[in-house]
Amino acid sequence: MRHERVTSRGEGSRKRGSSDRHHPARGRLRGFGYFRRLGPGFVTGAADDDPAGIGTYSQVGAAFRFDLVWTALVSLPLASAVQETAARLGLTSGRGLMSLIKVHFARPVLLFAAALVVGANVFNIGADLGSMAEAFRLLIPMPFAVLVVGFAGAILLLEVFVSYDRYSLILRWLALSIFAYVLELFVVDVNWPQVAAGLIPSFQPTLASAEALVAIFGTTISPYLFVWQAAEEVEEREAGRIGRVDARQIRAMRVDVVSGMSAGVLVMFAIMVSSGATLGAHGSRDVQTAAEAARALEPIAGRFASALFAAGIVGTGLLAIPTLAGSAAYALAETFGWRGGLGRKLKEAPGFYGVLGAAIAIGLGLNFVGIDPIRALYVSAILNGLAAPPLILLMLILSRSRRAELRTGRLSDGLMVIALLVMSASAAVYLIGSLVG
Repeated sequence: MRHERVTSRGEGSRKRGSSDRHHPARGRLRGFGYFRRLGPGFVTGAADDDPAGIGTYSQVGAAFRFDLVWTALVSLPLASAVQETAARLGLTSGRGLMSLIKVHFARPVLLFAAALVVGANVFNIGADLGSMAEAFRLLIPMPFAVLVVGFAGAILLLEVFVSYDRYSLILRWLALSIFAYVLELFVVDVNWPQVAAGLIPSFQPTLASAEALVAIFGTTISPYLFVWQAAEEVEEREAGRIGRVDARQIRAMRVDVVSGMSAGVLVMFAIMVSSGATLGAHGSRDVQTAAEAARALEPIAGRFASALFAAGIVGTGLLAIPTLAGSAAYALAETFGWRGGLGRKLKEAPGFYGVLGAAIAIGLGLNFVGIDPIRALYVSAILNGLAAPPLILLMLILSRSRRAELRTGRLSDGLMVIALLVMSASAAVYLIGSLVG
C-alpha cells in the first residue's frame, strides 16, 4: 500500500489555520475539554440520528409502542463494533474504506460496494432535506421550496468553503442537537413499567415487524457511517491531530466511537419511548415522517414538545446531510483514485467536491419529482438495511487481514458476525415476505 500518499497529503491538509485549536489529543481522555477532544466517532454517532432515523423511530414507536425498544439494547454493541472496525481500518492504514476494498478485492466488488453507498445516500439526502423543511415550517411558516433549496445551498457552501478544522468543530456542536429527544422524555408522560417490559426481546412473525427491524437496524447501522468513520480517521491523521498510532490511540478511538454510538442509541431509545407514550397510546399509528410526528405531538403533549421535536429534526439534518454527501464523495473518490477529502480546497479536489455537490443536488431534486415524502424516510432506512450486510462482510474480511494493525479483537469480530447475521436475516425475511405478499 502506498502510505507515502498519506504523509504527503497530510502536510497539504493543514491549510486554513492551526489544527490544534480543538481536538489536540484524542489520546488524553480525562480532564476538562473532553468534548472538544472527541474525534469523528462522536459526530458519526450523532449523525446516525438523522431525520430518516427520527422518522423511522417515530413510526416504530407509534405502530408498536414499546414492543421493539429492546432493539436499542441490541443495537448498541453491534453498532459500536461495526463503527470501531471502520475506524480502526482507517486509523491504522491511512486509507478510507473504499480504498482498502480496492486493494483487497476485485473491481466488481469495489463498484458494487460504492454503488450501494452512493445509491442509498442520495435517496437519504432527499428524504432528510424534505423532512427538515417540513419540520422548520412548524416553527416558522415559510414556503417548502424556499426552505429545502436554502438548506441544501447552505450545507453545500459550508462543506465546500469552510476549513476542515472549523467545519469539524461546527459538526461537533451540531451533534448536541440530538439531545433534544432526551429532553422529550421529561416532557411527555411515560409508563416506565411498560417500557421495562419492552426491553425483553420479542418478535411477531409478520411482514410489518420484519420491515420495522430492517428499518431500525438500517438506520442505526448504516453504510454511509462506515465510509464516513474510516475517511474521517484518515482526515484526522492528515490534519496532524494524530501522531503515531499506538495502543493508546486505539483505546482513545474506541472510547470516541462508543461515546458517539451510545449517544445515538440513547436518542433512538428516547424517540421510540416518547412516540410510543404519546402517538402510540393515542392511536396515531399512521404517522409516517418525523415532521408528522412533531405535528401530531402538539395536541397530545403540548406546543413545547412539538417545537422541541421539530427543532431536533432541523439540527440533526444539518449534521447528517453533510455526512451523507461527504461519505458518497469519499466513496467515489477512493473508488476512482481521485484526490479528495474535506481537508482539501475545491481546486485541489474538484472530483470529490463535484460528487458532494451532485449528491446534494440530486437529493434536492427528489423533492420536486413527485416522490412521496411520507414514504421516503422509511424507504431510505430500509435501503440502508439491505445495503449494510454486504459492506459489513467486506469489513469483517478486511479486519481479519494478515496485516496485524488491521486486525480487530475476538469480541469485535464476534459482534460483527452477529450484526451481519441479524441484519441479513431480517432483510431476507422482509424480502421474502414482500415477494410472497
